[in-house]
Amino acid sequence: DCFAEFITRRAPEVGWNGAVLYRELQGLGFRGGRLQVQRFLRPHREQRRWSEVATVRFETSPGEQAQVDYGQLWVWIGPQREKVHLFVFTLGYSRRLYTRGYPNERLATLLDGHERAFRWFGGVTLTCLYDNPGTLVLGRSENRVLWHPLFEDFARYYGFTPRACQPYRARTKGKVESGVKYVKRNALAGRRFNSWDELNEWLERWSLEVADLRIHGTTHERPIDRFAHEQLTPLGARPPYRYERVQMRRVANDALVTVGAARYSVPVEYVGQTVSVQESAAHYEIFHHERLIARHPRAERHSVVMEPGHYAGLLRVAAGAELAPPPPHYDPYFAGFGEVMVRDLKLYEAVSRSEGGEER
Repeated sequence: DCFAEFITRRAPEVGWNGAVLYRELQGLGFRGGRLQVQRFLRPHREQRRWSEVATVRFETSPGEQAQVDYGQLWVWIGPQREKVHLFVFTLGYSRRLYTRGYPNERLATLLDGHERAFRWFGGVTLTCLYDNPGTLVLGRSENRVLWHPLFEDFARYYGFTPRACQPYRARTKGKVESGVKYVKRNALAGRRFNSWDELNEWLERWSLEVADLRIHGTTHERPIDRFAHEQLTPLGARPPYRYERVQMRRVANDALVTVGAARYSVPVEYVGQTVSVQESAAHYEIFHHERLIARHPRAERHSVVMEPGHYAGLLRVAAGAELAPPPPHYDPYFAGFGEVMVRDLKLYEAVSRSEGGEER
């Protein structure tokens, strides 16, 4: 009995590993065999497995919770297949969802996705639930979630409480995971797009014309109808959250600055100068001695973003250089220069005689 009590208490701590338990039991004086330990563990393992699989469905009150997740799939964008990271934000009560495709899952894109979702729905829920994304959850300490400090500040700014699923218990976030599958299978199956903008324009249109109007399998109502009772906290006149990360860069000879594996232009007069780049959720702002000299939307990796106005003076010089200057008109050594200068002097004598008479 004392060995059974030890196994029951110790097994969860060693991952229900029979070999480890048998070795430790031997050190405690156990004289039985390994099979005895395995037989004792079997019903406990079955009970544990079912407790992990079984999930109690719960419904959230209007305006109480949203669930957030990413899904990945390959989509043809332009001439090549791109890995699209789908941001999916689902309102727990109404099941309305907002989705957007991104080339990555960085903090800046997560914040951008949240802000777009808040504007899409016109408000914020009291809580948002996450599946422990490494971008947001830095770890746990004494059962307390350690959130990225910038994300904590973002949540305070918009007035919602972030919550993380228990590790390995993502089933508590079933609404949004069902939403991710729905987007993949319904909105993007067999689709291709000319650009990322076209992809995201389609996702917004699909959300309005298809996802909002379907009869949901759990609620048996249309999400758009339930949304009328969602009771979100209005955004009011709150401006977008200002997320900034400053980086120093040197302007290359082609008036481009490299940031995040893409290149962005600045006015040509800043070639060779050191500038500061402030990264926000959706843009890069480039400063020289606190003066804003360029602002660009974040671009895909390996893109080159050029503002024609930044090259205006250089282009005028280049355009002028293509026009050949007029030839010299007064080169005394050029055979065709002012026929007067290459005529024989006897010709002038003849002209003089005709005008003033022949010399005597």
